[in-house]
Amino acid sequence: MRTRYWVCLALAALCLTGCSGFWKAPSGGGGGGGGTTLSSGDFYVINSATNEIAGLYVKAGTLTALGTSSKLSASPIAITIAPNNAFLYVSTLGGIFVYTIDSSTGQLTVGNSGQPISSDPATSMQVDSTNSWLVEGFSGTSNLFAIHVDPSTGILQSNQEQSAVLSSSGLRQVAISPDNTTVLVAMGTGGTATIPFNAQNANPFGNGGTIGTKGSGGAAFSVAFDPIPSGAGAPRLFYIGETLAVGVNGTDTNTGGLRAFTYSGKQEISGSPFRIGGLAPYSILPFSDGNYVYVVNRQTASGTTGVIAGFSVATTNNVVGLTALGSTFNAGTNPQMLAEDNTNQFVFAVNFGGNPDLLGYTIDATNAGYLDKVTSNSTGTDPVQASAIAAVH
Repeated sequence: MRTRYWVCLALAALCLTGCSGFWKAPSGGGGGGGGTTLSSGDFYVINSATNEIAGLYVKAGTLTALGTSSKLSASPIAITIAPNNAFLYVSTLGGIFVYTIDSSTGQLTVGNSGQPISSDPATSMQVDSTNSWLVEGFSGTSNLFAIHVDPSTGILQSNQEQSAVLSSSGLRQVAISPDNTTVLVAMGTGGTATIPFNAQNANPFGNGGTIGTKGSGGAAFSVAFDPIPSGAGAPRLFYIGETLAVGVNGTDTNTGGLRAFTYSGKQEISGSPFRIGGLAPYSILPFSDGNYVYVVNRQTASGTTGVIAGFSVATTNNVVGLTALGSTFNAGTNPQMLAEDNTNQFVFAVNFGGNPDLLGYTIDATNAGYLDKVTSNSTGTDPVQASAIAAVH
């Protein structure tokens, strides 16, 4: 396995402790009552300040721990779950570790004999739909990496990583298209890389291109793909969250924006970039039904309390477009990431600065697409700096 000059051997040798004490949430009841009786699937949050993974679920509107948190022996950076729900990958300063997820109990067990499958301190990572490639990268290197993993064990199929050269070393986030043919890489001021991907090849990466930032001095922070509509072979749109994407509009000095492009032609759609009511679009969540997309702003022009902007997505006369919802929705302090749970009833936001660490929303029954806050809680003994979330699919 490749090592890097700036990753010290002591950190590379660190391993994670096993994750005992997790159990599956009891099965939940139906909806009603403004969502307060709804129950979510399992999800996991990494707490950067306390070096732990917290397992959580919602039962009858109450946020509940799956069990005791799992302590990590190195500071966590990113987290992702394989599409088959069998493996959870955690990136730390000591490398990337894999856990198996028990399908009936939710219990996590550290794999690969407690050793990292890579020494990379990945800033962002995602597993492709074949569960065979862990695509990851980190700020400070001008490369994207693909780690070949065994879909049945989650660990390495070989000791080789494949790589693609990026035009910038400012990697912020990666996303793999649901049809498994394209990888997007948000590279900060370097714009966004678009890289062809083929899981069947020994090196899955092709030669890609770069979409420059919209505004001078702006930075690409986040990327995402629409889900594939029923009966279609590919998503309709992909998204880029950028700073300085829109200008000051009267008294609105929030200049962050959401850019939307057609997936097939990589053409920016009419109205893009769209105003999002904040400065730093850290996470983009296209809802699984394809009807909405949400963007969380880590901060706004008025302070560190974040907001979530939402848009409806619709196709009219074969032209897909976005329409802003009539309101933004409050998050906590410095929100970091959004996730949808596998019941498709909840949107969760983790807040790096707390107040609280985690918020859960449901879709409003009256105002289409609006988010109603239904639960909130800490994800450990504060301050925890909740920095990432991953939900079972």
